[in-house]
Amino acid sequence: MLRLVPANTSINFVKLRYIMFLLSTFIVLGSLAGFMMNGLNYGIDFRGGFLIEIRTPEIADLSGLRTKLSGLDLGDVKLQGFGSDTRDVMIRIERQPGGEKAQSIALNKIRQALGKDVTYRRVETVGPKVSEDLKRKGLMAIGFALLAMLVYIWFRFEWQFGFCAIVALTHDCTSIIGLYAFLPCLEFNETAIIAILTTAGYSINDTVVIYDRIRENLRKYKKESMPEIINRSINNTLSRTVLTSVTTLLALFALYFFGGNVIATFSLPIIVGITVGTYSSLCLSSLLLLYFKLGGEDRKQGAA
Repeated sequence: MLRLVPANTSINFVKLRYIMFLLSTFIVLGSLAGFMMNGLNYGIDFRGGFLIEIRTPEIADLSGLRTKLSGLDLGDVKLQGFGSDTRDVMIRIERQPGGEKAQSIALNKIRQALGKDVTYRRVETVGPKVSEDLKRKGLMAIGFALLAMLVYIWFRFEWQFGFCAIVALTHDCTSIIGLYAFLPCLEFNETAIIAILTTAGYSINDTVVIYDRIRENLRKYKKESMPEIINRSINNTLSRTVLTSVTTLLALFALYFFGGNVIATFSLPIIVGITVGTYSSLCLSSLLLLYFKLGGEDRKQGAA
């Protein structure tokens, strides 16, 4: 059986907790600072605009197409080749000032600039109401997901476990938003919401495995202190956690390097999210339990 972590591993996570808390604080504050200073590069899903997918008769000349469309003075124009066929191009243009008539005029200009030889495979116009609705629903999806996880952990374990899990999940979600803030080449769109929810789901799964082992060890080792129980539990599950994360990351790195630009922009936030989620499961959600009285009044609490 493959083991990335030796069976007799005994890392004193409790002793390292202040370094880990400091690192987590740095990640969260850095992410918030990046968000406040840089904001997010909202995609057309959230800003409104045109999303046009075309196929050119020959290999797409992205530079030439970009020059043509930029000359129309329509604001931010983004082109991206995608798929295995080098003739397919995704064009994103921001919503134009004015009503529907202004959008229709802009769309006609785009069609004239692209010429009659291209094939339009998809033309979508996202209005301000739709984009606001998407933004609201995206935030609601994240909020409900976190709330549902809090309730689930609360009922399955105790409220202290639920609280620590939500702190760790907030840490993970904030880190993903920080990634988008520091990498303006990544558009914050619907796929970003999917990446955040995927990260939250993966992270909570790892956290539940460790919490299960902590609960089991609390019943099994009644004379051990909480720091000993937490260290024992994390080390017990360390091999499983690392192996699961590494195999998942291998698949994601394959998508990132060989899946093309569109897949790469989707897989990168999940790669970072799973890395951060694995870290928070091991070094944050479990260690925060030290600051709650668990396992009965007679058990020694606090750090060793």
